[in-house]
Amino acid sequence: MASVTTGFLAATILSLLASAAHAQLSPAFYARTCPSLPAIVGSVMAQVVRQEPRMGASIIRLFFHDCFVNVRIHLSLSFLSLYSPLFPSGFRGKVCSGDPSESSPTGCDASVLLDDTPTMIGEKNAAGNANSLRGYQVIDAIKSRVEAACRSTVSCADILALASRDAVTLLGGPSWTVLLGRRDARTASMAAANANLPPASDGINNLIARFSAKGLNLRDLTALSGAHTVGAASCRNFRPHIYGDSNVDPGFAMFRKRICPAAAGVGDSNLASLDSTSPNRFDVSYYRDLMARRALLHSDQELFNNGPADGLVRLYSSNGRAFDTDFAAAMVKMGNISPLLGSAGEIRLNCRQAN
Repeated sequence: MASVTTGFLAATILSLLASAAHAQLSPAFYARTCPSLPAIVGSVMAQVVRQEPRMGASIIRLFFHDCFVNVRIHLSLSFLSLYSPLFPSGFRGKVCSGDPSESSPTGCDASVLLDDTPTMIGEKNAAGNANSLRGYQVIDAIKSRVEAACRSTVSCADILALASRDAVTLLGGPSWTVLLGRRDARTASMAAANANLPPASDGINNLIARFSAKGLNLRDLTALSGAHTVGAASCRNFRPHIYGDSNVDPGFAMFRKRICPAAAGVGDSNLASLDSTSPNRFDVSYYRDLMARRALLHSDQELFNNGPADGLVRLYSSNGRAFDTDFAAAMVKMGNISPLLGSAGEIRLNCRQAN
């Protein structure tokens, strides 16, 4: 019972912290110090998506994988004093270990962009990222132009947040106001990425638990999963679903088996579109695929499998406006997951390495 209580409180605290972060972040954060920032990001992203639409999906995924990796929650003493009656004995120590001035990976902090060093094994080679996550060079290109215009001013974390919004919009999806003011982590953790990122094998209960741990609810989970209306997945990730699951349309499974042999290690890197109908268009085809049992990944089909997300899938499949609204809101909410603020972390000059 204690672990259940602690877990509930952790989720509650994450929600409170997200609200606090929302209050400190601002769309006008760089209005005076780097007014050309939105135009620079938008220009590079427009060129990139025009040349390779799939890269837009890769940038969205890069942002998701950055925000979802948390090592620990830092709470200020004043915060703890305010809410101390809610905490069970010993809980304060569990959530406050470490120095809050240090920049361990805490959410949307660009930790995913850091290269490994002799003293740090970062997130790039984690199970869900290695030979899979893309778009680093796009962020590098944007950062180079931003540094030329506004030296040592804009964080890599904020560049990634803006780039992901522009990627969605350029692919035909909704737009939203991006809150800015995040700072960059000085370190990254492969172990944290392995522990936090949802694998393609996750069932609905695991997915709900993972998202809840970040302060995201079922509606957020279902809406954010709609980003799989663009992009591709490798055979190694969808092989278990098309060969082993029973809730797959037989014709769809047969079609995908043509590029994904049953034997592990054969064709592992072969790619298939997550949305076979309109893979380069940010729309609601993904949800229609789920209803037709044509999801590429096991974790995606879990959203429509006689479970708690079925109603939302039906809603989004027929109401693009509802999906756009909920997706945009969920992206803002995800972007508020434990950002580094104020004097925490740093403003990296090179997104691949700490200063």
